Amino acid sequence: MTATSILHALFDFYQRKSSEANSELPKEGFQKQEIPFIVVLDETGNFVALEDTRTENKKSARSFSVPRGEKRSVNIAANLLWDNIGYVFGIDTKGNPERTLLQKQAFLGKIEDSFAHSRDLGVEAVLKLLKNNEQIERIFNHPLGQELKESTGNISFRLANEQILVCQRPAIAEKLSENSLEKPTSKQVCLVTGKDDNPALLHTAIKGVYGAQSVGANIVSFNLDAFKSYGKSQGLNAPVGQNAEFAYTTALNYLLAKGSKQRLQIGDASTVFWAGSLNKMEDVFLDFFGDSLKSQIEPDGEAIRVLYSSPNTGAFSLDTDKTPFYVLGLAPNASRIAIRFWHHSTVAEMAKNIRCHFDDLEIVHSVNDPKYLTIHAILLETALLHKYENIQPNLAGDVISSVLSATPYPYTLLTGILRRIRADKRVSYTRAAVLKAVINRNCRYYNDKEKQIAVSLDKDNQNIGYRLGRLFAVLEKLQEEANPGINSTIRDRFYGSASSSPVTVFPYLLKLKNHHIAKLDSKGRGIFLEKEIGEIFQSITDFPSHMSLADQSRFAVGYYHQRQQFYTKREEN
Repeated sequence: MTATSILHALFDFYQRKSSEANSELPKEGFQKQEIPFIVVLDETGNFVALEDTRTENKKSARSFSVPRGEKRSVNIAANLLWDNIGYVFGIDTKGNPERTLLQKQAFLGKIEDSFAHSRDLGVEAVLKLLKNNEQIERIFNHPLGQELKESTGNISFRLANEQILVCQRPAIAEKLSENSLEKPTSKQVCLVTGKDDNPALLHTAIKGVYGAQSVGANIVSFNLDAFKSYGKSQGLNAPVGQNAEFAYTTALNYLLAKGSKQRLQIGDASTVFWAGSLNKMEDVFLDFFGDSLKSQIEPDGEAIRVLYSSPNTGAFSLDTDKTPFYVLGLAPNASRIAIRFWHHSTVAEMAKNIRCHFDDLEIVHSVNDPKYLTIHAILLETALLHKYENIQPNLAGDVISSVLSATPYPYTLLTGILRRIRADKRVSYTRAAVLKAVINRNCRYYNDKEKQIAVSLDKDNQNIGYRLGRLFAVLEKLQEEANPGINSTIRDRFYGSASSSPVTVFPYLLKLKNHHIAKLDSKGRGIFLEKEIGEIFQSITDFPSHMSLADQSRFAVGYYHQRQQFYTKREEN
């Protein structure tokens, strides 16, 4: 994985999207930004109205294309023709009136300096308004004035006879396209495009990564001497041209934006995906894994149908599509953004690997269980108290990488599932499916001679772990039928020892078995269960003193399969 390949793919995505009709991506020198309040004024600078663009719950606002914002830390740096209330009107909200006064001066100075030689009608109107205390007082006397004063959002301006913001007027856009680029001392070869360009000293912040700073963070950043080389400062250590920097940051912010249909949250990894050209896979990829942070519902049925029927469909076939496809996982890391995973292949390869993932997870289950499991449902089975925040930080990224590349699942997934089974003594549908998938994929990948686990009960499977899991299930079933309504079974007391150190438990359980058979009301039922035990014992010569994690996994699946077999027979009867 190289950072350059990621930036290059994002650069190409921007070129593709920006060339589309009615493109939502901003032009060079601009960015998309939520603007909750718009001050409407006339051409003479008089206040006309105050517009509120927020949604009904006031948690978000309409986004506009505005001039690129300044990068701030503790410095005072004003944005052009839009900013927060401290910069625009000098309203102190943080108990520092001296700093707020400097912010307002910086905002006015930014406008005057940017248009010192050519004044636009809209710019003139804004300057007149901001220098007229009477008009500013009228703004805050508006019914929305108090909400504006208490707001931490951004403010911009619009002329009453126009539909666009002042900062979107053609003359201003033309001016920005001329002056938006920084001017370092010399051009260098851009690492992304391979062309000579002025390197971007500071890269635009990336926003929308779950858990990262709300003001955004960077993928490319050099802010300490230890990160620098050959005495170069900031972005000159990894020269990315200003054209490429604008394109990749704009594309990534677009993919991560609120409401984007090309992002999903997998654990702590904010995941975005896109194709090399317009492709159906962009529409259905999200549905394979679920689109909600805590979603456990079944993947979208239509997407799964497309995935499995595409080889037989002439209208849309995933399996022959050679279009490049990219998946990028990002996670917060202090003031930076970490690359959790990066996967790129073709649509055909991606479809094949996702289908393999669902095939590996397939296992017999109740009619009330979902046929296909989401990544979120899988991860939650490893978490303490079944809480999302208790999922191991790197596990989500490792799992999705395995799915997309058809490589073995992380061993931490198997150990996490086994740990939760030992803790709460419960082998659920999801847990059994995951253990089956991990074991079978390892067998294929490492050419293991051990037999793979079947979808349903496999009486020919001679693995000692699988056999003992089946035996444990039969013994538990015998106990339940001998003691109807029993509150706890041998599973609650002995599951952990039986699955890890069988020799310490099974001799006792077999003695207990005779007691339970004697208590059964139906002798025929006792004979049937005895035959089940005899069939399982055919290939068991001794009880191991210890079982590996792989065999403990087979024990759990064998136990699950045998229990499901009992339920199936009861439903048939």
